[in-house]
Amino acid sequence: MASTSGSGSPGRRAVGDSDDPDGPQRPAQPRKLGESPLGGLSSVAFLTVAEVASLMRVSKMTVYRLLHSGELAGVRVGRSFRVPESAVHNYLRDAFNDTA
Repeated sequence: MASTSGSGSPGRRAVGDSDDPDGPQRPAQPRKLGESPLGGLSSVAFLTVAEVASLMRVSKMTVYRLLHSGELAGVRVGRSFRVPESAVHNYLRDAFNDTA
């Protein structure tokens, strides 16, 4: 009895076979870091508290205070926080406009 599974069966072809009726498969285009074919949250760049502190040139404690007060948006992951890069830019833009 012949098996219908496996690469040797006439009814099934491996992806990218040269005799594929749809033509050869194109190689996947490389994606940038954080980029997703579906978009959404996976395309958001998240920063650690230390990275935010370095970017803003403040202490980590200042970043924690901003997060806990709600002035800076962030996501709690376990016992640590991740801050969307856009939230840091928005905070700095709004803070700059408030003092100007």
